[in-house]
Amino acid sequence: MTGLWVYLFLSFFGVILVAFAVGFKFLETQQRIKVEKVLKTAPTTAPVAETNLLRDQDRDSDSAPSFFHNLGIVRKLEQDLRAAGLQWRVEAVLLAVLVLAVLGALIGSQYSVLVFQNVSIIGLAIFLGVMPILYIRHKRGKRLAEFERQFPEALDFMARSVRAGHAFSVSLELLASETPDPLGFEFRKLAHELNLGSPFSEAMGNLVVRVPLIDVRFFVSTVLLQRETGGNLAETLTNLAHLIRERFRLKGSVKAAAAHGKITATVLTLLPIVLAIGLSAVAPTYLSGMAKDPTGRYLILGSIVGQLLGFLVMRKIVDIKV
Repeated sequence: MTGLWVYLFLSFFGVILVAFAVGFKFLETQQRIKVEKVLKTAPTTAPVAETNLLRDQDRDSDSAPSFFHNLGIVRKLEQDLRAAGLQWRVEAVLLAVLVLAVLGALIGSQYSVLVFQNVSIIGLAIFLGVMPILYIRHKRGKRLAEFERQFPEALDFMARSVRAGHAFSVSLELLASETPDPLGFEFRKLAHELNLGSPFSEAMGNLVVRVPLIDVRFFVSTVLLQRETGGNLAETLTNLAHLIRERFRLKGSVKAAAAHGKITATVLTLLPIVLAIGLSAVAPTYLSGMAKDPTGRYLILGSIVGQLLGFLVMRKIVDIKV
């Protein structure tokens, strides 16, 4: 009877989580549709094809074989590596994922960290296997955040350069030479593509692919629209820089308001772990009896899964996009 209640609780908990996930996905989809309507001028689809003259030779030599490159996950990994500024080969990353997953499976087969041996094998294999991907995503996030921080000043620089009478391509070259990485690196690539004869819209589209930020999409949309319809580019860039700074202020306010929720999620996740470690040190037999009981082992596993899912749901709630 106890096992039935456990299964009913886990089933109800799973339904609630699925409902939350569907709701978040629906809201995210609606927001993406609104953004795409605003940014429909900018090329936001698949990576823009490059001419043979402008292909990144280092990246081409590091890319996966053509039959392997057709996989969507490989293309996404290549884009993440490019956005993170890492010169790693896709094959090396996938090999590291495989090796770490096998290592995690071997550790799980020797030590039942997650109570059950099979669950430990799968859980540790997934945990160690995703470590390279998480590191790449971490580096990507830091680099894009730094690019985003530098971007308003870069727009002001280009606006002043255009007011001084320089052409837009000359302004890009001046910006690339005066700005530190990562913004300087990306705009140097943009300036080199334009100097080597790449079509303007194609070069700007490549910038959107390399730097997948909404501010860059606004910038590309603004420049492409100005080239088609005319107007005061310097004033437009200045207004865009002001808009980005205002969004930063709003983003900072939202981040400060969500800090309490993030701290709460971390404390609620770590508190049971610290409590279990303390009980094991003070009264070693207190939890060992529960681990030996068949129903108790399922309860321990359910608590671990519940803590993990609860942490992810709470972080998702306080992760407010601005």
